[in-house]
Amino acid sequence: MREAPRHHGGPAAAAADSSSFLEALDEVSEAVESGAGLPAVARAAGRALDASVIVLDAGSAVLAVACESSEDERIVMAGERGSERIDLRVAELPVGQLRFRPRGAPPAPALQRLVANLIALEVDRAKAPARATEAAVGDFLEDLLARRITDRENIVARAGELGCDLSGGAGVIVVRARPHQPEQGDWRARVLTVAERGARAVERASLAALAETGWTRHGNGPNDEAGPQAERELVVVTPSPDAATPRRVGAAVLRELEASLPEFTRVVARSRHAADPADLHRAGAEALLAANVAEARGLTELSFEETGAYRLLLPAMSEDPTELQGFYDETVALLVAYDEQYETELVRTLETFLDADGNVAGASERLFTHRHTVRYRLERVKELTDLDVGSTDGRERLSLGLKAMRVLGIVPPGGPAQEKGAEAGRVPKERKDR
Repeated sequence: MREAPRHHGGPAAAAADSSSFLEALDEVSEAVESGAGLPAVARAAGRALDASVIVLDAGSAVLAVACESSEDERIVMAGERGSERIDLRVAELPVGQLRFRPRGAPPAPALQRLVANLIALEVDRAKAPARATEAAVGDFLEDLLARRITDRENIVARAGELGCDLSGGAGVIVVRARPHQPEQGDWRARVLTVAERGARAVERASLAALAETGWTRHGNGPNDEAGPQAERELVVVTPSPDAATPRRVGAAVLRELEASLPEFTRVVARSRHAADPADLHRAGAEALLAANVAEARGLTELSFEETGAYRLLLPAMSEDPTELQGFYDETVALLVAYDEQYETELVRTLETFLDADGNVAGASERLFTHRHTVRYRLERVKELTDLDVGSTDGRERLSLGLKAMRVLGIVPPGGPAQEKGAEAGRVPKERKDR
């Protein structure tokens, strides 16, 4: 932040500056204390700072604007022509951001800080009802998907309190978005804001929240000390008498994510329609399974109906994933651990070989690798797992092991270099053919 210019002129000038400072601060304080609202506070802040002002919440949604024109607003939002930004915090918790562009000399740093603190308090107060509603939605979705409420009447009644009628059934959507690069601020809140905006553009009664679902995300193998972890998912529940509305909501959410968060990877996964609200726990598990499969396949959108044979593994995932985890450990877990340790591509080679119907030549073409290299890697697969891809039983067990890996949400080593469109940036590794 730029330093305020030094003033000269002796005690009289200093006293005048101090008086002006206090008067500017007093106007903002009065706007906050009177409960005039954020627009009035933003205008007072603009006069105090002699600047164009925009106030945003933690999800980067614009709350108030005090600019001279639409072009002035665009310049401040873009951070151009001397515009400044101050993160708004209350008790070290981020609540938003103040963006401003001085019209003349930059305001004193002390005045900037004090004005920002007053605006932060007003943002926190203004957002309190929304946060209370958001917390209530999150609590309801957590109770629903973790099966803490199961009877139809209770589910319908609690949803009704939140303005959502689930009596005719609903669909569940799991949304995932992650930044390609480190992001400042609470980017998860931004994703929630964008996804909720897309969902409510189609169905205003949709409920969206980051919720602990009661499901678990598993580690990458026997050497993973973290083990299974509770997973917070961005979940959208859309009331609808059929599957049409959730399908349109999913498409709208994906469009909003693509438009507002272009530098994020995105996945939107849908369940089947649940005619009975008591079945929404099952629908949530379906959406989660579809999200895991979509991530493993590099897809941005997938419905449960499109997951194919993975559907057979839903009961194992949602009821008791222990058996599924055990099968994964017995088959491909060692391959994942080996790839991670030695930067090899055994898992990718196995997947490609099976996708090529067990044809080495077809796999080598898809991998841009010599056939001898593919055969060597498949021999390593046999040595590590004691399963032979040349036998029907070996192929079936390894194929199911890969499916278990995807259903459990385990992502094998590879990273962005394996994503579609990243081929041109790959750098060949030495000793890649181990």
